[in-house]
This record gives sequence, C-alpha cells and structure tokens, in this order.
Amino acid sequence: MASGATKVPVYSPNDLKSTTDDALVPYLSTLPQPYTFKQDHTKTNIRFLIGYSAVAIAAFTFYADRKLGWEATQSPWVIAAVVSYFTLNSLLTYWVWAVEASEVFRGTRKSGESISIRSSVKKHTPLYKLHVQYKSASGSVLQEKDIEAPFTVWFAGDGTFHPEPLRSWLAKEIEVLRLAAAETEKKTGGVASVVGVEEAESKGGKGGKKRR
Repeated sequence: MASGATKVPVYSPNDLKSTTDDALVPYLSTLPQPYTFKQDHTKTNIRFLIGYSAVAIAAFTFYADRKLGWEATQSPWVIAAVVSYFTLNSLLTYWVWAVEASEVFRGTRKSGESISIRSSVKKHTPLYKLHVQYKSASGSVLQEKDIEAPFTVWFAGDGTFHPEPLRSWLAKEIEVLRLAAAETEKKTGGVASVVGVEEAESKGGKGGKKRR
C-alpha cells in the first residue's frame, strides 16, 4: 500500500461511504479555475450552533441540580432552560434530516454557479448513490440527476481507497466536472490530472522559469 493511502474495512458500508464523502471536498475545492468550488459551510455552522447551544443548556441544568439543589431546579428559569433544551434537540433532528438531508458538499464558483451533492448507500448493496444539483448564478437548474456506482470502482479488494477512479466517474457523470477535467488535462498535458493543476504547476516551477 502506498504511503499515506487510506484503507477501510471492505464490509463496512458506512466506512466506505464516509471515506468517499470525505474525498469530494478536496476534489471539488481544487479544480482548475474557473471551475473551483468554494465550500459553503452555512448549514454545518448552523447545526453546530444548535448543537452547542443544547449542550450548554444541558450543562447549566446539570450544574443547577448538583450545586444549587433540587429546589433550584423547580424555578421558572430552570424549567424554561429544560424546555429550550428539548426544543433545540428537536430542531437539530429536523435540521439534520430535513434541511441538510445527507448533503455532503455545497459550493459556489466565482461566477456564481452552485453545486449541491447528497450521498446515500443502497441497502443490502455495495452501491454509492449521489443526487447532484447544479444551478446557475440566477438559481435555474442546469443539471440535476441521480448517479450510482459500486464502491469497488475506487476501493481495492483490501480496502485501499484510490481517488482517481472516483474522480473519473464523477467527471463522466457531471457536466461541469467533465469540463473541469478537460481543463486540467489541457493545462497539465494529462500528467497531473489526478493531483490537480496547482500541484503540477508548482512542480514545473521548481525546474526554473517557463519558456515563452
């Protein structure tokens, strides 16, 4: 196994899915310009805010119970805190299942186009499924489709993850990524299509100035 290669249990769909999900962010964030997507963390930040607020309230009520005694927990402000805790937990559950809804990447290009990718694993099958929605800067849908492929396309028999087959599959299925792959190949001559244009250019710069 190559140094630094990721290896996961081949019979664990959750591990296969998580590793694949995690590979989407560096790929989409390092595409050649003008196709690079800047990840939008708004939904994740809101989830963290709700979750941490609920934890803070739980810690406060625990302190009130342990340090101030049972009588203090009967006060209106403690009861309000408990109600707030359960309300926030309900909101967090709704946010995760209805708002984020398995979204693993949301990003925007400098030109305003945005992409949303949601992932899932088909029950009882080793299939990785994505729902992709690509929109223009004005919000109109340019491409929306469901795609799926077996994990064996990018995982070896011993569980070693190979990102290039995953990227090739995505580029074949998603139009904007196909254009980005073509741009990468044009800029690098196909030498660094799996590692990105920036790395190829940095390596080329070590050899001296470019010829004009």
